Amino acid sequence: MNSTNRGGGAVGFALSLTLAGLFYWSGLVGLGAEGARAAQEPGAAKANQRLAGARPLSFVFFLVDDMGWRDAVCYGSTFYETPNIDRLAREGMRFTEAYAACPVCSPTRASIMAGKYPARMGTTDWFGAPQPDAMGRHWTRSKPLLPARYLNHLPLEEVTIAEALREAGYATFFAGKWHLGGEGFFPEDQGFEINKGGIHLGSPPGGYFSPFKNPKLPDGPKGEHLDDRLAAESVQFLQQVGRKPFLLYLSFYSVHTPLEAKKDLIAKYEAKRKQVKAEGPLFAPEGERMARQVQEHAIYAGMIENMDRAVGQVLDALDRLHLAEHTAVFFMSDNGGLSTSEGSPTSNLPLRAGKGWLYEGGIREPMIIKWPGAAAPGSTCSVPVISTDFYPTILQMAGLPLRPAQHVDGVSLVPLLRQDGSIVREAIYWHYPHYGNQGGSPGGAVRAGPWKLIELFEDGRLELYNLKDDLGEQHNLAAQQPEKTAELHRMLKDWRKAVGARLPTPNPDAKAQK
Repeated sequence: MNSTNRGGGAVGFALSLTLAGLFYWSGLVGLGAEGARAAQEPGAAKANQRLAGARPLSFVFFLVDDMGWRDAVCYGSTFYETPNIDRLAREGMRFTEAYAACPVCSPTRASIMAGKYPARMGTTDWFGAPQPDAMGRHWTRSKPLLPARYLNHLPLEEVTIAEALREAGYATFFAGKWHLGGEGFFPEDQGFEINKGGIHLGSPPGGYFSPFKNPKLPDGPKGEHLDDRLAAESVQFLQQVGRKPFLLYLSFYSVHTPLEAKKDLIAKYEAKRKQVKAEGPLFAPEGERMARQVQEHAIYAGMIENMDRAVGQVLDALDRLHLAEHTAVFFMSDNGGLSTSEGSPTSNLPLRAGKGWLYEGGIREPMIIKWPGAAAPGSTCSVPVISTDFYPTILQMAGLPLRPAQHVDGVSLVPLLRQDGSIVREAIYWHYPHYGNQGGSPGGAVRAGPWKLIELFEDGRLELYNLKDDLGEQHNLAAQQPEKTAELHRMLKDWRKAVGARLPTPNPDAKAQK
């Protein structure tokens, strides 16, 4: 499989140290033997800075909620407008086969923070979903299976990427959606010095306009938009951080429901929608649901544009404050676009289904990394990667020692970013033993090379797809490829056993399914 394609623009340099690992400092050359030894020690970041007087690399991480793979122009959208995300793609590397660790939010967010698969931590569903012994009148109470029990917080025992950087002297700032546990498990309990808006909820408690009704974010002027406020808080942090290295983690509540946007943007896209000429139906069947096939939802488009503007505010501040040269920027979504429920505002075509499903529409994400002087501007990478990979990647980019016992399920993407090597990984795995609110059923999946196997736990059905030839997962090859099916199924079962994955159980109150 082709790994990376080099784009245009000036390509900077990076320094390779072939010792115990690879470490990089933006602008750093000629460490010498003493510096090489220091790069392997626990205080590598501070040691390198002291020896060479270099400015350490800082990090901005944009995490968008529920943004689909095709929800940016640089990923193929012809309806939404995303000039700032597109600018980021021109300045960095765009990944075309990047995955979230889960088709819903909290598990993926935990995987980024900890570098581990959700199944390994037991954090397999969105925090707040019903537990198997507390189904009440939940709509899945009569389904054939009871969901697996899950942990409803990111364990404090996990050393988060924020904690790892803070130990190395980084300032750490969080703004926006957390959804990784309640009191005692908030961002400030997991390595972030500053928390603006991160609480236990997955959607903004007051909606997208002030009053926000958020105990971690004072209300602004009436009508202030949440994206604008989070961007302003982020910019203020940048203005105050000085020369100290930092992690700025801006985790948007957008574009999660409720579907709300500024009136002028709604009007703009209502007018634009009149020009959309769909070649097929607006919706098509997906299991028991209907999946949107066309991007033309005016309110959602306004939400995308406003989020993009907030991204632009932070990028502009990095330039204005002369921080951009020493700052790596990450962009990612936590799960696929919402296409089969709750308003079904976007389409993920050519991918199948969306949020809450193990098909590509539920787990393949827009992902961009800008690394000044190392990742070629405008480059692309088609190697499959996943959200657990951010942790070791950031450590290696920062010149800090890796923590393999922590980010056990992550692989550093530095060789891909620098286009000087490859990564070694047998397969990527998913485990979602729950019914998704969007219509997906409990199951697991594995991808190895172009092959992807999905196992559905209700009836044990296996679906095998060759994503190279069938990106839309329309042709189940399980019957035609029994050996490949058996091989991947064995890998999936062995992996579940290795990570201690919890499985759903038969529901004694299940109603007979037609």
